[in-house]
Amino acid sequence: MTLVDLGVPSLAPTRPAPASGPLIDTFGRVATDLRVSLTDRCNLRCTYCMPAEGLDWLADDALLRHDELIRLLRIAVTRLGITSVRFTGGEPLVSRRLEDVVAATAALRPRPEITLTTNGIGLAKRAQKLVRAGLDRINVSLDTLDAARFARITRRDRLPDVLAGLRAAKAAGLSPVKVNAVLDPVTGLDDAVALLRFCLEHGYQLRIIEQMPLDAGHEWERNRTISADEVLDTLRQHFELAPDTAPRGSAPAELWQVTDKSGVAGKVGVIASVSHAFCSACDRTRLTADGQVRNCLFAREETDLRRLIRSGADDDALEAAWRAAMWAKAAGHGINDPGFVQPDRPMSAIGG
Repeated sequence: MTLVDLGVPSLAPTRPAPASGPLIDTFGRVATDLRVSLTDRCNLRCTYCMPAEGLDWLADDALLRHDELIRLLRIAVTRLGITSVRFTGGEPLVSRRLEDVVAATAALRPRPEITLTTNGIGLAKRAQKLVRAGLDRINVSLDTLDAARFARITRRDRLPDVLAGLRAAKAAGLSPVKVNAVLDPVTGLDDAVALLRFCLEHGYQLRIIEQMPLDAGHEWERNRTISADEVLDTLRQHFELAPDTAPRGSAPAELWQVTDKSGVAGKVGVIASVSHAFCSACDRTRLTADGQVRNCLFAREETDLRRLIRSGADDDALEAAWRAAMWAKAAGHGINDPGFVQPDRPMSAIGG
């Protein structure tokens, strides 16, 4: 069976992928972090992600069934060396099977770390259940603390629900609770200061993420976004920042030790995916809700594991296809290249 038969893009390297060992690419990067999208549906309509009317959601029969998803998770952990699994969407709390999937993942051996990225709506009711199922950590998306700005950015008046979700996550013992913020081009620098004060006060860890070209309308423009350097310059006007002493490793966020004028201390992370790309240290592989392996967030091609499963492929064939897909990973995402082309799928369909 050829790589093309397995669904691997025809541009794959001429040298074959290793048949065992770490999940490696031709540049020597080892993927140990799996991002799993459970659904492309979302209950917000963030302006930088999707249009006000939403998108055409995937049909139910296009989504991986529970048994198919757990099978792929088992292969990832037991055969490919995945040590961390993060569930994303769309909005993963929209998925009624979330707790069951978390529990099944926690039952794998060796047990991976299990994390979740969510907008926090509905989290207040489910945080304890998720912890009991085996969830280890959580990231909650929150771009502003101003109710009017929140409603404008998300097109929904749900800020109190997100704040309640944050409180519930902390009360359930998830630590640290991380807050992910994508800053509005107009008000974002003010929001960054307010968010950092809020997170220091409540014991959360703020992560500020540069806006990336992953919107459904393909309207992203670099000169309309806030860069990591602008964020840091602004924060230094209000806080004392010092580089974190812990090794960064493959973490996407550059961490800073932060102290406010009242002496409250904590950490803040800045994820400069566009202006200071960290592709050379990337350790991620991605599985979409419809069973496609993506070797990069910005990949233009995918490997269809759902088709292989439903055509009767055994675990060896699924493993080989996944290895070949990652072996073909490009050196970088290419956002800063003159010929960069945004992927067809928006973030909501790929998974964060």
